[in-house]
Amino acid sequence: MSSGAREREKAFVEHCKGANGLDKVVLREVRGSSAEVYLYGGQVTSWKNEYGEELLFVSSKATFKSPKAIRGGIPICFPQFGSHGSLEQHGFARNRFWSIDHDPPPFPTNSGNKAFIDLILKPSEEDSKIWSHRYEFRLRVTLGPGGDLMLTSRIRNTNTDGKSFTFTFAYHTYLFVTDISEVRVEGLETLDYLDNLKGRERFTEQGDAITFESEVDKIYLSTPTKIAILDHERKRTFVLRKDGLPDAVVWNPWDKKAKAISDFGDDEYKHMLCVEAACVEKPITLKPGEEWKGRQELSAVPSSYCSGQLDPCKVLQGG
Repeated sequence: MSSGAREREKAFVEHCKGANGLDKVVLREVRGSSAEVYLYGGQVTSWKNEYGEELLFVSSKATFKSPKAIRGGIPICFPQFGSHGSLEQHGFARNRFWSIDHDPPPFPTNSGNKAFIDLILKPSEEDSKIWSHRYEFRLRVTLGPGGDLMLTSRIRNTNTDGKSFTFTFAYHTYLFVTDISEVRVEGLETLDYLDNLKGRERFTEQGDAITFESEVDKIYLSTPTKIAILDHERKRTFVLRKDGLPDAVVWNPWDKKAKAISDFGDDEYKHMLCVEAACVEKPITLKPGEEWKGRQELSAVPSSYCSGQLDPCKVLQGG
């Protein structure tokens, strides 16, 4: 590669050091948007629009230090979401060191994107003591020319003993919001959900859109491929599109729980909302050689209100 080509590449993808000397990759697009990905956890920790405004929440108390997961950004929950199972909360992918995947299998995606990085996680000997399966977890993080952030996970069963394995999964996305009491979520109304605050009991969502005035921890089931999160104060709408991930988790710890979380500021619950593309209710089973793919795309668009509804209404209906 010529030095000119290398400089051009570096303009889109830069390898550098982050907090506590951890390796990170910075993705940049020509219009000024950016994203940061730590190899620790394979975790996106920043996503900024062309004006340099941060769109993801990371706690001011986040510890960028193994073995604790980074509080904020987009932690990856694998091979277990939550505490339902034999593993630690949310599995181990989010506190392992990932590697850069220099030779990923071909991707049937838009080759026009230049700002992307491929990461890979394989089990260590330590991991196989707690979860005795062989796998390859490939993650591609892409920043599109318009500033959209795309995460594509491909998980393959590489067991040689003929055994299948089963897992649950989530992109535990922490969105930065101006004021949680002025936020609404559209696209989940009338759906069934499991309430984690009530022992995963099943309920049906009432009302037009979801708003927030207390702690919320729900797993919505059979959700649409598109969900909108409206930040009324900032007149910004996040649009989350997903594929292969039927569930959507919505979480805000509110004041009491926030005080009990050591790596989370007491008042930070006001400025964050987790909306997570997930597969929790019906775990995924892979036979040896089989591969699963789950994709999430985030975009942030200006929004205005028209009689309390999303305007333009086409954000949810259209393309």
